[in-house]
Amino acid sequence: MGHRDKVKKLGRTKSHREAMLANMAMSLFQHRVIKTTDAKAKALRPVVDRLISTAKQDTLHAKRQVAKTVKQKDVFKKLFSEIVPQFSERTSGFTRVIKLGVRRGDGASISVVELLTEKPKVETDEKDKKGKKKAKAVAKAANK
Repeated sequence: MGHRDKVKKLGRTKSHREAMLANMAMSLFQHRVIKTTDAKAKALRPVVDRLISTAKQDTLHAKRQVAKTVKQKDVFKKLFSEIVPQFSERTSGFTRVIKLGVRRGDGASISVVELLTEKPKVETDEKDKKGKKKAKAVAKAANK
């Protein structure tokens, strides 16, 4: 039935489940989008929302609480410097889960979990591309 089931156990012990969700949250903060099964995606959403809500307080206590889960320093810094400021007006709903279909090997339903932040801008300058091509041409000419 599912009455009074507060936690989706995902077929794991408590310590394994907490470690897995912490690692998935760090991957989500690092890459902005991750692909996983539907059940894991639904279990991950409240973990990530709670971490971001705590990080928005921007106190020493909040940072220590977030550091319990986010163990990588570079991800921790990215969370507080880049991700949290983008959610300054939003009070909740920091993630989106989009169902993709089924996995080919075992038929598990797959979803994408993404942060509702702005997409990072990829700058491609035509000058840089031409400069690299010219540098390669000069290097080839020097080798001859």
